Amino acid sequence: MTLQSPESLLDVALEAARLAAASIREAAPRIAEIVWQEKSATDFVSEVDLGSERIIIDAVRRRVPGARMLAEETATHLDPADQARGIVFVADPLDGTTNFLHGYPEYAVSIGVLQEGVLVAAVVIDVPGGEEFTAVRGGGTFLNGARVHVSHTGNPQRALIGTGFPFKDPSAIAPYQEQMSRVMAGVSGVRRPGAAAIDLASVACGRFDAFWENMLSPWDIAAGILLVTEAGGLATDLSGAPCPVAHTGLVAGNPKMHDWLFRTINSK
Repeated sequence: MTLQSPESLLDVALEAARLAAASIREAAPRIAEIVWQEKSATDFVSEVDLGSERIIIDAVRRRVPGARMLAEETATHLDPADQARGIVFVADPLDGTTNFLHGYPEYAVSIGVLQEGVLVAAVVIDVPGGEEFTAVRGGGTFLNGARVHVSHTGNPQRALIGTGFPFKDPSAIAPYQEQMSRVMAGVSGVRRPGAAAIDLASVACGRFDAFWENMLSPWDIAAGILLVTEAGGLATDLSGAPCPVAHTGLVAGNPKMHDWLFRTINSK
């Protein structure tokens, strides 16, 4: 498949994300009528997620016919070797489904684009907030067209940290609580909005000084990794290696707070 410029791939991802976001906004007034489907006891999907994903897939295939999809609800079967070839759009059609179904205004459309296994473009749209975060490899991170950077906070006592709770696996709760107790003792605040794509966008624009979660999916983080790194931050897995687009834990932040948070959650 012919390689494309990061800018052209961002244009495709942005069009797809905007169309999906519009469909979610249209559905929001009727959340009381939407049927919940259980993927697990505490993990849900709805017709809105599925519709948003179809819109994204159709938009991508119309403009980049040879591209492959790695998406949360219907197109999740790509092994690592597949991700390293050609162009792959990694999409979360509605990050924060539980928030959306409760009318809590913290949910997003997230699309990251891999080319030959490298993240080259990213978009996260905060659907209720109307904010658009974008990045291309080597080109910086932008919020509604204005360039943004990670924060300069270096003192943990002044830091605001984002996190995600382990809501799928009860056995992961106790180890996470130990991490949380150490983090809370050292910072000014910890927040859990419930949409990792927005959390990572918040790191990229300096609203959060750092963020961690012990297990995320590739569609949760593909766009956010590039947003953070192009804004001057670090995004690693729990071993300290550059964070892959995979099922993995993640630590992200400005360089100083990333280092502090990484050491804190890994200390005993």
